[in-house]
Amino acid sequence: MSKEKSCCSSGDCSCSTEIITRYDKNDKWVTDEIHTSTGSVPVVSTKLNFKDKLGEWKVRWGIGRMNYKINPGIYAIGKPDQTSPVLVSANYKLTFDSLRKELSGMDCWILILDTKGINVWCAAGKGTFGTDEIVNRISITGLSEIVAHRKLILPQLGAPGVSAHEVTKQTGFSVVYGPVRAKDIKTFIDSDFKATEEMRTVKFTIRDRLVLTPVELVSAAKSSFIVFGVLFLLNLFVARPFGLGDFIAYTGAVVTGTVLTPVFLPAIPGKAFAWKGWLLGFLWALGYIWYSGWLIPGSLLLAIGYLLVLPSLSAYLAMNFTGSSTYTSFSGVIKEMKIAVPLIAISTVAGLVLLLVNSILA
Repeated sequence: MSKEKSCCSSGDCSCSTEIITRYDKNDKWVTDEIHTSTGSVPVVSTKLNFKDKLGEWKVRWGIGRMNYKINPGIYAIGKPDQTSPVLVSANYKLTFDSLRKELSGMDCWILILDTKGINVWCAAGKGTFGTDEIVNRISITGLSEIVAHRKLILPQLGAPGVSAHEVTKQTGFSVVYGPVRAKDIKTFIDSDFKATEEMRTVKFTIRDRLVLTPVELVSAAKSSFIVFGVLFLLNLFVARPFGLGDFIAYTGAVVTGTVLTPVFLPAIPGKAFAWKGWLLGFLWALGYIWYSGWLIPGSLLLAIGYLLVLPSLSAYLAMNFTGSSTYTSFSGVIKEMKIAVPLIAISTVAGLVLLLVNSILA
């Protein structure tokens, strides 16, 4: 389909050259423009280039994660016309890339909401992927003039933030919730917008859990510099300086909370993430204390201190995964935090006091 045909599909050849969705001319993922009666729409590639993949790697490791986004607006895949489906997504570029790479061979429109660079699931919980933004974005882009139908396909994980009937009431567009995974979107559309139970099932596989660990490790590493700085200052005054053994104990607790707990999540007893992290952290601390030979009267103060601090650290780090998993709800996260955070704080402070006293008196 040529640009002219796309423009004149309704019989009106008065194409506008005004840009509906602004983009950086250096963005290699934009390959062309389609001119419509309301303005020009960028056409995006379904193939991810090196820069896209590098960007994904960087945000997985927490580099530029809070500013990895595209401009909200409307984009085109292939050569869509007035009858082509409209998919709705977030302006977090990692989410956008995950969607567009699954749309090869399709002709469709993508309506991107301003979610402040947050993914669909988290943005729905925060309200940025929601009714008001959908209504506003339809108005700004002139979507009702670009397509002749009145149907929007929203990701299932965005449902908590959207009032479908209110969207229809204010815009005339009905809302259909698509599959959980972007890879199923083609099948969903081809089957007349019907989703199988498999498409509706939210999974949290070991791979899904592992891709979340790098950013948590980096975050923990940044905080650790402060911890190490404090320990360095303390070593100037204490009788028993904190050394390599303490570093190993601390690092093990960090890895337990950020890597081992997510990996073994389904197998760890209990529901609360803090409990799961604490349990593995306790096993790590106990094993390390036993290996170090601290289970003797002269080292009990040290042993108890670490049994209070290390599991609490693992519990706190493990609790960071509550907002990324299918194992809990928003209300469940709030409830867990109200109980776990005070207990973690008390245990940590008590353990640090014991360790400090032991280091001074040793």
